[in-house]
Amino acid sequence: MSLLNDSPGARGSLRARAFNGYVTLASRPMMAVLGRGATVAPTLLTAARPGVNRGLSAISPVPRGTRITQVREFSGDGRVYGEWVHEHDVYGGRVPDPSTGRKVIYYIHGSGYVICSSRTHRGLVARLGRRAGMGAFSVDYRLGPEYRWPLGGDDAIRGYRWLLDQGFDGSQIVIAGDSAGGHLALDLLAANHRDGVAQPSAMVLFSPLYDPSFQLACALEESGVKDPIINARAATGFLRMYTGDADPDHPRMRVRLSPDMTLPRTLIQVGAREVMADDARAIDRVIREAGGEATLQEWPAQGHVFQMFPYFTPESRRAVHEAAAFLASPDH
Repeated sequence: MSLLNDSPGARGSLRARAFNGYVTLASRPMMAVLGRGATVAPTLLTAARPGVNRGLSAISPVPRGTRITQVREFSGDGRVYGEWVHEHDVYGGRVPDPSTGRKVIYYIHGSGYVICSSRTHRGLVARLGRRAGMGAFSVDYRLGPEYRWPLGGDDAIRGYRWLLDQGFDGSQIVIAGDSAGGHLALDLLAANHRDGVAQPSAMVLFSPLYDPSFQLACALEESGVKDPIINARAATGFLRMYTGDADPDHPRMRVRLSPDMTLPRTLIQVGAREVMADDARAIDRVIREAGGEATLQEWPAQGHVFQMFPYFTPESRRAVHEAAAFLASPDH
């Protein structure tokens, strides 16, 4: 099922349009310059990452009363890095406990596989968890150019199975992710099916990536869509710093879902101005063709992962509220 969310109007809010105008002037040129420089010298991206991450953290605030517990463990054949994000008074100051019967969010952040972390997304994860009445584990996976495909995906799979090892049942876990994290979430579902691992009970994806070669996004940009945040050509270079020479048709690049899979009910939110809108539509289609249940919301006048910016667009708060209500629904 596809749903066009046209509130408060086809043009979106005045604040959203003003924000888009500003970031179009600031973000796209910066991405183009950084993309060209990083292609020549990948270490430039590594050097720029801390500053970019600090800027994103500053404009995506963490609600008061949020408790953070770092996780640095080893599980199976590798590491599990990330953080618990939860309200102090929900679990008595402790990390989420499966014995309470409460659901927990497993969050996979976006980044183009080369920037961001659980820290940059802490504000979004905290707001989503607070409204859903859940704690969250936000995983840190390995990024390019230091690490290459499929190591980040391996980390995302390992983090989910670590939650199962902590005693959470699949029915207690809901997945949320944005951008590249959406692609890693699909990879996780396929891996769970392949290995006979319990699937999560629900999934929410914000501006998800389907095609890591970025062919869908570039084609949409060439058709005239101008994303206020993403320069598709520059972003292709960032993605290749992680994907390298991976075959675009490999089943862990263009993830395949099939009718024999048990798939969680899924909500997909995407900004109607995004060059990744066709990626979101492709994921919606792939899930439904595999027999799953998916709802696609296209939010007018919104750019990439607009849910991160509650101070700049009122649609951000409404979208997070709807996503939280979906995750907390007793229907899954």
